[in-house]
Amino acid sequence: MKDLYDIIGVEKSASENDIKKAYRKIAMKYHPDKNPDDKEAEKKFKEAAEAYSVLSDSQKRAQYDQFGHAGIGMGGGGQGRGFSSHMSMDDIFSQFGDIFGDFDPFGSFFGGGRSRGRRIRKAADLKATISLDFLEILNGVEKTIKLKRLEPCESCSGSGAKEGTGPSSCRQCGGAGQVRQATQSLFGQSVVVRECPVCRGTGQMIEHPCGTCRGDAVSKKSVEIKVKIPAGVASGNYMTLSGEGNKGGHGIHPGDLVLYFEEDDDPYLVRDGEDVLLEVHLSFSQAALGLTIKVPTIEGEANLKIPAGIQSGQVLRMKGKGFPAVRGSKRGNQLVRVQIETPTSITKSQKTLFEELSKLNGQSNPAFRKIKT
Repeated sequence: MKDLYDIIGVEKSASENDIKKAYRKIAMKYHPDKNPDDKEAEKKFKEAAEAYSVLSDSQKRAQYDQFGHAGIGMGGGGQGRGFSSHMSMDDIFSQFGDIFGDFDPFGSFFGGGRSRGRRIRKAADLKATISLDFLEILNGVEKTIKLKRLEPCESCSGSGAKEGTGPSSCRQCGGAGQVRQATQSLFGQSVVVRECPVCRGTGQMIEHPCGTCRGDAVSKKSVEIKVKIPAGVASGNYMTLSGEGNKGGHGIHPGDLVLYFEEDDDPYLVRDGEDVLLEVHLSFSQAALGLTIKVPTIEGEANLKIPAGIQSGQVLRMKGKGFPAVRGSKRGNQLVRVQIETPTSITKSQKTLFEELSKLNGQSNPAFRKIKT
């Protein structure tokens, strides 16, 4: 998929104002009134709107910067839909009306102008938590999430109306979803357009509601959603799947599904960013003589060579045995800290051996060193 910054034509470090200016320039260039019956221009217009819907939202932009398209539910594979797939041209003008002003700037050239349209109404978002083990975080994984959400009512096929009937136009607004209110002031008459209070902006009324959903057009249902989780995510990260929250009836757009990630505890390994930490305890003899041991890693066991004469507190690095960066191929390291254990009790034969070793080393006073702070 195309990079959203490239679509808008800005650098990743661009300010909010720079992004807004760049989007306005592109939107004006490919505006549907300026390019009538031009499918390619319409595609670019919607593409720019999709990019702007993410980059103009600080939260969505942060997710995109960290996870790419997967982080905002635009990566395909059942991860939710992008902006343009469930919003019409009127929705774009309604949501980004401030880009063009109160009226379409091309109205004076092409006749009439395009009003902002109705306010976009959206169903409630859903939240879910996914637990991941270290191996799943390392490689990325596809998970199936089971949850309950509002879905179109099966009895009325999402119309909200009783079988054999259907919605009718709102008598208050005539199906427009909006009402106009004129007010007089010292400066003259002004007209305020508001959402219709009767139909709540849908333009429709249900006179004979469905017996199952009672006119709501939706009902609770268990669903399964497949989601591809990119490699390298961490506890506290989350991703938003656009349009995978509760569904809405009567012109209400679907909500989003926000997935939060949690790391499963590992019996030995601790994560520190992209690195993995492990502590190994050695005996005096093992530390003095050195040896090769098998240590746990996020991919399974691996050999680690302990050099002879290693000191307690020394850290050995296993290069490339850590986690990958979310948007990169480079992996962190596994850092193994060595602790040399002093036995709290020894046998007579062990005591004899230690005494022999002490004689060989010669009696000497302990060495003192200044603590580094």
